[in-house]
Amino acid sequence: MNRALDLLQPYPFEKLRALLAGAQPPADKKAIALSIGEPKHRSPDFVAKALADNLDQLAVYPTTIGLPALREAIAGWCERRFGVPAGWLDPTKHVLPVNGTREALFAFTQAVVDRSPDALVVSPNPFYQIYEGATLLAGATPHYLPCLAENGFNPDFDAVPADVWQRCQILFICSPGNPTGALVPLDTLKKLIALADQYDFVIAADECYSELYFDEQNPPAGLLNACAELGRSDFKRCVVFHSLSKRSNLPGLRSGFVAGDAEILKPFLLYRTYHGCAMPVQTQRASIAAWNDEEHVRANRVLYREKFDAVLEVLGGALEVERPDGGFYLWAKTPVDDATFTRELFEREHVTVVPGSYLSREVDGVSPGANRVRMALVAPLAECVEAAERIRNYLETRQG
Repeated sequence: MNRALDLLQPYPFEKLRALLAGAQPPADKKAIALSIGEPKHRSPDFVAKALADNLDQLAVYPTTIGLPALREAIAGWCERRFGVPAGWLDPTKHVLPVNGTREALFAFTQAVVDRSPDALVVSPNPFYQIYEGATLLAGATPHYLPCLAENGFNPDFDAVPADVWQRCQILFICSPGNPTGALVPLDTLKKLIALADQYDFVIAADECYSELYFDEQNPPAGLLNACAELGRSDFKRCVVFHSLSKRSNLPGLRSGFVAGDAEILKPFLLYRTYHGCAMPVQTQRASIAAWNDEEHVRANRVLYREKFDAVLEVLGGALEVERPDGGFYLWAKTPVDDATFTRELFEREHVTVVPGSYLSREVDGVSPGANRVRMALVAPLAECVEAAERIRNYLETRQG
């Protein structure tokens, strides 16, 4: 067996199951899960219809590079959404469909990392655990950058030593962040591109939450925005990852894309051809319909805004928590250690959250997730409000 498998830590939800093992929640309260970030809003009917209308494509082998129409739809969406000048994103070179960002982030790391004893992959901390697992299995070492409140829950990139950048092969960024919801500012993205040029590393921007934000007139900037403003038409060293899971409430469709530097995507396509992960044709057809429509995405944001407004109103004054820049998580500070908070909340109120320490790593005695919990506002509005009321009741009862 690959010895690197021994380096993998249990997934956060495995740790959560172990934490809650044997706990007895009140039988008169139904379970409310704020733990798993699985969208629960209704999937668009027109996407389901496109999928059903193309079931005859089950008899067709899909190509890894995907249908030209899908890659064109994705390139067009990127132009509209991120201000990329028309023609910069060549659908034949700069776009590659993938089966959701999770598998793409993992596979990308295996393809890009040049195994060497000093190879680093740099990521935010806390982080999406795929970054770490992919790094270890690619033969590199993870390097974690703390995301603390005093820096707006973003890494302090200015504090990263030059020797770390010199060893860095991939820099993962996540904007809006999971679990913090923090946005990486446009000026910071430009600064990171300059660092990538100086030290020759790849920026892998996980932007799967980019379409969940609060100000309809000011969508968050992405790495492609930075490339456009810099006149970087070749997207050198820049690759973005997007998904329909959160944007369109289609987690089960397993559809996303990777876009950016053609010199990176060409060998990545070769890797994927051997990897055997082509997107089914019927899924591609349904994805075309989703990427070409924004009405359902705007309606989705309205639902999340309603939930954030209602939940924050209930929790105000009881729990230290702020509205994030984007995404659908609350990153709340707990009055006791996060594991105790999580277990007690489950035992007393039958509400499940994720301890922040399960989503981060302790470095130099500091765990950025300690004394915080992640709450996913994915359930229906009434359920989210009830969960908030139960959390408030737990806190007031505990304090009393």
